[in-house]
Amino acid sequence: TNGVFDLLHIGHITYMAKASELGDKLVIGLNSDISVKRIKGEDRPVNDQNSRAALLAALFFVDAIVVFEEDTPLNLITALLPDILVKGADYSIENIVGGKEVIANGGEVKTINFVEGYYSTSIIQKIRKQITWPVNKNEDTRYPLQLDGRYYLHYTRGALSQKAIAW
Repeated sequence: TNGVFDLLHIGHITYMAKASELGDKLVIGLNSDISVKRIKGEDRPVNDQNSRAALLAALFFVDAIVVFEEDTPLNLITALLPDILVKGADYSIENIVGGKEVIANGGEVKTINFVEGYYSTSIIQKIRKQITWPVNKNEDTRYPLQLDGRYYLHYTRGALSQKAIAW
């Protein structure tokens, strides 16, 4: 299977655990940072590819992670030609990238249902909505500031601005 796996959540864990039960080895194709920016926008990924790969590698049912730079994993899939290609059930089998190549090589393409309500994008949006502005700006405080679609943690001491850190 493949994906961004930006904020690892129960939906990802459940999906990958089920995928691992379908074969002998679970290889994850991980979108590179550059690929994620092209697909999801400049403010993504939240976690860089090395952090995302390390978290995935820590899961006992994951056997390998391969980072790919393209927008789709087609080159990776055609190089590996897995016996079983797995994607989320939000895809129809005939529209899964690399599916035709896997089937032509005698393999199978399967889909797995997601755990409803768990999506990295919606979790990121929820976190951003829950950030609150300070009530009294005369005290030492940190608060979010959005400029050009990016969020900054802005630190103030009384009325004097100290620094802003992008995230």
